[in-house]
Amino acid sequence: MTQHSHHHGGHHGGHTSAHDAGLPDLLDLDAEIFGSYLDQVADWAGLRVRETPHRVVDVGAGTGAGSLTLARRFPAAEVVAIDRSEVMLERIRTAAHTQGLADRVIGVHADLNAGWPAVEAADVVWAASSLHEVADPDRVLRDMYAALNPDGVLVVVEMDALPRLLPENLGMGRPGLESRCHEALARMDWNAHPNWRGHIERAGFVDVEERSFTSEATPAPPSAGRYAHTFLSRVRSALDGQLAVDDRDTLDRLLSDDGPDSVLHRGDLTVRGSRTAWIARR
Repeated sequence: MTQHSHHHGGHHGGHTSAHDAGLPDLLDLDAEIFGSYLDQVADWAGLRVRETPHRVVDVGAGTGAGSLTLARRFPAAEVVAIDRSEVMLERIRTAAHTQGLADRVIGVHADLNAGWPAVEAADVVWAASSLHEVADPDRVLRDMYAALNPDGVLVVVEMDALPRLLPENLGMGRPGLESRCHEALARMDWNAHPNWRGHIERAGFVDVEERSFTSEATPAPPSAGRYAHTFLSRVRSALDGQLAVDDRDTLDRLLSDDGPDSVLHRGDLTVRGSRTAWIARR
C-alpha cells in the first residue's frame, strides 16, 4: 500500500496529517488541469456498457471529479461516491450541488480495507488512482466483481507517470531538477502500481482492454502556477533530507510565495500528464 501517492485522482485514505492538509485543493486543481482524460475514459466506458447504466460506483472518489464526470456521461444513473474521508465527501456534496447534480450523486463513507460497503448492485464500477491505495487490491477487485450486475463494466485508472511541470533549465541551479525529484520519489514508491490486467482477470473479469490517455496544455493554463506550488510543496515535504543541498535550495526558491523565481509567477511552466486505464466486463 503506497502512502505517498494520494496526490492524484482517488483518495482511499482519510489522513489528516499536515502532509495531506492541502490534498483536496490539489485534487481539484489536478482535475481542472488534467481532467480532459476523465471525459475520454468515461466515453470509452459508455461504449462498453450494454444497457443504460442506472447505478455507477466511484471507488476512492476524492473530491469527486470522476463522480461528476460519470453523472454527466450517464444521465440516467445514480452515482455512489465512496471515500473514507469526510472532508472529501463534503467537497463532493458541495460540487454536486453547485453543478445541479445533488439528487444523483450520493456520498458513502467507507474504508475499503474494512470491507465493501452496503451499496446496491452497480452497472459500472470506477476506480481512479485508488486501487493501489488499498491494502489488498485483489480482494477489493473480487468485491467489485461481486458488486456488479452481469455484463457490468469495471474501469481502473492510474497515473502512469508523475506530472511534468518545470522546464529542464530553470535559469537557476542545475538543469534537470524535476527529473531528479521524480527519480527520488520513484525510489520511495510514489505512485507505485502494477499493470492491473492480470489482477483484473484473476478476479473473474473478461474482455480486458488497456489504453493510455495523455493531457498536455501549451501554454500552461492560469491555474498551473497554483497547481505546481501545491504539488511541489508535497514533493518538497516527501523528499526532505533526500535531495542535494543545491536542489533543495532551488526547490525552495520555486516555492517562495513572492520571489521572482516562484512557480506562482513563472511564464515557462509546462503541463504534461498521462494515465493508463483498464476496462473489463463481468
